[in-house]
Amino acid sequence: MGVLVFLLVVVAVLVVLALAMAVKIVKQYENGVLFRFGRLVGTRDPGLRIIIPFVDVLHRVSLRIVTMPIQSQGIITRDNVSVDVSAVAYFRVVDAVKSVIAVENVHAAINQIAQTTLRKVVGQHTLDETLSETDRINLDIRQILDVTTADWGVQVTLVELKDIQLPDTMKRAMARQAEAEREKRAKIINAEGESLAAAALGDASDTMMAHPLALQLRNLQSLVEIGVDKNTTVVFPAPLMSTIGELGSFLARETAAAASPAPPAEPLAKTIPGPTSNGVPETV
Repeated sequence: MGVLVFLLVVVAVLVVLALAMAVKIVKQYENGVLFRFGRLVGTRDPGLRIIIPFVDVLHRVSLRIVTMPIQSQGIITRDNVSVDVSAVAYFRVVDAVKSVIAVENVHAAINQIAQTTLRKVVGQHTLDETLSETDRINLDIRQILDVTTADWGVQVTLVELKDIQLPDTMKRAMARQAEAEREKRAKIINAEGESLAAAALGDASDTMMAHPLALQLRNLQSLVEIGVDKNTTVVFPAPLMSTIGELGSFLARETAAAASPAPPAEPLAKTIPGPTSNGVPETV
């Protein structure tokens, strides 16, 4: 009796273990790949699935998007500048059978191919292109990875450069370049302002020449502006250009007078002593 009970207990345990091994649950975000005696049978959709213990093997493959950081790579750009570039890649499995059969470890394979592709693509660009054209570099890396991983049943959805580390000497050189660029823009803007101001002053001078009273009004306005502050400065506005013109005319007259020949001198009367009828010396 005791032996029979023991056998029943053993059989019950084996049945429970067999059921536990036979019952598999495939989650909603997974897809099951079933092998029977090592041969591919097919895929299993999400839900409760029954397999044959010790005969069937079910591989559950996640179909969700995987975020994979790409380690920082020391890269020499096309213009011989050493930079450290890190990135992040997003991919998902679109064919569960290929991801199991075509490659042994799909995650490790994508990580390695992503690192080599990052070095290859960034090395084909200059430093300025790497810093300013990140969108184009991201697209190039993703396209290369898509071609490679298509045979693995994986689709790379996005690749983004995450960090670009520059040498300290290059940082200082770029800072000097940026400062020089800002100074150049400041000088150009200043020159453009001087040009516009000169043109405006020319127009204003033409207006004042056409309307002489405008200059007098401008002088009165200057007196009002000076009189705002409390000071002892006394200003006498004068028409500067007319004063200069009058001074020039005076100098011209003086120069002409100095250059003209002197008139002949008149003879002087001489007194010749001698007797006259009235006793007065005669003047010749």
